[in-house]
Amino acid sequence: MSGLEFIMSLFGLILGLALAEGLGGLAKALKASHRVRIGWPTTLLGLFVSCDVVTFWMYGWTLRDALPLNWAVMFGGFVVTAIYYVAASLVFPDDIEAWDDLDAHFDKHRRKVIGGIFLCNVALIAATFALLGTGWTGGLRAAVVTWSFFPVAALAIWAKDRRIVCACLIWLLATYPLSAVWA
Repeated sequence: MSGLEFIMSLFGLILGLALAEGLGGLAKALKASHRVRIGWPTTLLGLFVSCDVVTFWMYGWTLRDALPLNWAVMFGGFVVTAIYYVAASLVFPDDIEAWDDLDAHFDKHRRKVIGGIFLCNVALIAATFALLGTGWTGGLRAAVVTWSFFPVAALAIWAKDRRIVCACLIWLLATYPLSAVWA
């Protein structure tokens, strides 16, 4: 087993569990949708977390040749992937039917969820700088796709108006397919 396979066995497991946690919450919400209103805010938040988890996984592949097998990488990766798992678990309530409207649950937990994803992206950018240097940061694509994340996510964390938060989530979600087609 190579060092990368060893590293990704832990990170991949936790990231896979994060995706499963989010998808499981969605499945429960859909099953209870005749009694519980899901709403756009919760839907957008769930999509955002899922897309960011997949993007983190893709960055792991991009950094594969630069990742050393050491304690700092393993522990740092564990912390980041654990934050992803916790964030994904907070998108939907454990007891869906205890809520009439998941927008209320969204209002209660969205700062923790978006804040956790924000921290994961700070760690990812810091690790990328540490491993690859600063040469990859330039260009319009990076400014739009990568660097717009931080102010928009910060606004989503601190805004009081749910419409502003949803607009931020829509922008953040739009950057994922944009990054795929804008190479």
